[in-house]
Amino acid sequence: MSSEVNIRESPNHFIVLDAISRGMSSVDKITKVSKLSKSEIELIVNDLVFQRLITSNEKRGFLGRKKIELKITDTGMNLLGNKKKELKDKVQEMQQYYDNGNRTQLESLMDSNRAWMPMMLFSGLMNILFFTSMMSFMGLAMSPTESSLAGGSEGGNADSGSAAAGESSSDSSGADSQAGADSGGFDSGGFDSGGFDGGGFDF
Repeated sequence: MSSEVNIRESPNHFIVLDAISRGMSSVDKITKVSKLSKSEIELIVNDLVFQRLITSNEKRGFLGRKKIELKITDTGMNLLGNKKKELKDKVQEMQQYYDNGNRTQLESLMDSNRAWMPMMLFSGLMNILFFTSMMSFMGLAMSPTESSLAGGSEGGNADSGSAAAGESSSDSSGADSQAGADSGGFDSGGFDSGGFDGGGFDF
């Protein structure tokens, strides 16, 4: 039970859960987009599997190498959806205080939700420009995690954002290997995503 309470109150668990929900199916992929350490992500993945919020399936990769594929469960999606709704309401409240110039209320709300800022940024619930303007307005410095997520918004975090929007434009090589197998795998020859590119018909 303590593990469940920990998950519900741990922003990093939700960052990992959100990454998996967007199709980041391995620890390495999650490490790239989340700015968390690989060792921490491995521990979080174990917690999420234990709580049945994600599944971990072993598959055979290239040359017979074992590959772990992570997928979010319905329970995980429900938990993530509820948390995102809760955080979205907080962001709207902050926006309101900021627009009204109500520094005292904004500061109070920021203090009580500061640990969740990286999750708000990572999931795209909070606009990077709004976050940096708000921090500047209150004369606060960003934490290393906040800074890396805000600074990576044009690069790494933009990828994860597009993955959430439909995995269309930016990370086509990574997303297509998963999504492409479903949608376009048989369009131009049938063996596109099966590892027979180019030499598929050299019998």
